[in-house]
Amino acid sequence: MAASPKPSPVERQSAHLIHKVEQVVYIAVAVLLVMSLALALLGAAALLWNGAAEFTATEPIYRIIDRLLFVLMLVEILHTVHASIRTGTLLCEPFLIVGLIACIRRVLVITLETSQLNQPEKWDVAKMPLFQSNMIELGVLAALIIVLVGSIKLTRPIESATRSEDEDEDEAAF
Repeated sequence: MAASPKPSPVERQSAHLIHKVEQVVYIAVAVLLVMSLALALLGAAALLWNGAAEFTATEPIYRIIDRLLFVLMLVEILHTVHASIRTGTLLCEPFLIVGLIACIRRVLVITLETSQLNQPEKWDVAKMPLFQSNMIELGVLAALIIVLVGSIKLTRPIESATRSEDEDEDEAAF
């Protein structure tokens, strides 16, 4: 194999400049994410405060959980940006986790909508197509959740193997 030619000083400087620009963009995105996180967390706190008056109702609880799951999604995205700044590579696992949280959020929203639909005093035959589409979407989301969990598991084969060995050693000690 022939050795690759050494990059010229101009190529090295341009690569260094591009790397610095990437770092600046990542930091700007991180700052904006932190600000968004603060707003979302304050919104969740406000929902909790206002929902305390209706503590027997289920709808405020779903809205609070939905907002907190949104905050968790933002935290995972921020973690991804942090890892990208630190390592210079983009990891796929945090995006899978964000997708999983988004699916769970949607399942909660559909559950809330469907529970409102299924109350005997609110049931109407005209709402049957909406109910059926919600059930189909729940099925698709369940399959997607299984795929995402499997994908997350597959992206961590070394960690899983190490954990299994540690657990075996712990069991052998007892």
